[in-house]
Amino acid sequence: MTVEGSAALSLWLLYEEEIEGWNNTQAAHVAAWLGEHQFKAEKHRVLLVPDAHGSALLAIAGLGKRQGELSLWHVSGLAERLPPRRYRLAQDFTAAEATVICLGFAYGAYRYQRYRPAKPERLAVLETPENADRAYVALAIEALTWARDWINTPASDLGPSKLAAAVRAVAERHQAHYREWLGDELLTANFPAIHAVGRASAEPPRLAEIRWSPRHGATGLPRLALVGKGVCFDSGGLDIKPSAGMALMKKDMGGAAVALALAHMLMSRGLNAELQVLVPIVENSIGGNAYRPGDVLATRKGLRVEVGNTDAEGRLVLCDALALADAERPDLIIDFATLTGAARVALGPELPALFGTSDALTADVARSCAAVHDPVWPMPLWMGYDEELGSKIADLNNVASSGLAGAIFGALFLRRFISAAKEWLHLDLYAWNPKERPGRAVGAEAQAVRGVYSYLLDRYGTV
Repeated sequence: MTVEGSAALSLWLLYEEEIEGWNNTQAAHVAAWLGEHQFKAEKHRVLLVPDAHGSALLAIAGLGKRQGELSLWHVSGLAERLPPRRYRLAQDFTAAEATVICLGFAYGAYRYQRYRPAKPERLAVLETPENADRAYVALAIEALTWARDWINTPASDLGPSKLAAAVRAVAERHQAHYREWLGDELLTANFPAIHAVGRASAEPPRLAEIRWSPRHGATGLPRLALVGKGVCFDSGGLDIKPSAGMALMKKDMGGAAVALALAHMLMSRGLNAELQVLVPIVENSIGGNAYRPGDVLATRKGLRVEVGNTDAEGRLVLCDALALADAERPDLIIDFATLTGAARVALGPELPALFGTSDALTADVARSCAAVHDPVWPMPLWMGYDEELGSKIADLNNVASSGLAGAIFGALFLRRFISAAKEWLHLDLYAWNPKERPGRAVGAEAQAVRGVYSYLLDRYGTV
């Protein structure tokens, strides 16, 4: 819970190189207080400064050494680290900086409380500066909270039917068209790979679709397709994961959560493009009718895929959805997926791997993401490796013969199902924060939502 005091206290945000100059402008007792506490504006350190009578005079939050622009991660821990009361910024910040500060405060106040109410907690509250973009902060926090809640929720309460209901709810929020292919309807409608991966689950597989346009009946708008991997739980299938590898597999629908959060932001803002959102939803389970290593699966595109490993299921459900999106020749397809452990080995948990049909495209997206402190890292779609996805009995295998370059092989597999779209992007996410940091608890992380949102607004504009 948040606690607001009767009067807002001045809050200074200072870098280490600024503290000495700032100190020289303050009353002697303020400088003495900082000296007594050896406060040097270290990152995430806070200090409450009293006046000569012992009442609170001001607060200081350290930003550490200046390294580039002010980031929301500089301030995301302040809601829980500052004494619980209201604050107002003591300095003049640009509109962009004020917005970042407000976003950081709000992001750090997130708590997941579905099963156990959080302990009574008093959080600091920041008064919103006049020049901050209040609407953007509210929209971003709403979307990111949805995504984090979805990712944090275990499959027992967010299985295929509940995830599909979440997709439907987003569509209804924006009066968009919703459609769902369920169970054997997937076979009738020619989505055989999605059906094969999900058929062993107690809940049938499905494909959920949202279609939206900013202007009813408008023609000639560019078409954008977002595809999110919705594997609600991944046991690995018959190539079963060890227990340690299965522990976080509730987050294997992180791509779907990110795609839905992004779609919500774009539709709310009125993106000047037609939008299609596709979420293939399955649970990769073990049963008598589970798909097997060595099986050859049909796909919507007509390619036959030999199953080299049932734990490489994400690319199999994505390929049918990508083929559907590609058939309409969109201007851009973007897919989001917690696809490979190899991407984490290469880049760690904080940097989603970014692949695309051109270096110029991935560079533009990476710049947009970096500008809002939501980083991604361009990776090579190295076609020289493509032949290693070969099969002696089918058009291709779902895994490569090599144990190296796994993230690239995953992207190359998906690339086989893109032929008509003008451009395509693939983001291999982790969707999880594995270590406790100020304002960033261990748990779901909605990676790339803000960055890709920024890029798409620049690319298409708004109505």
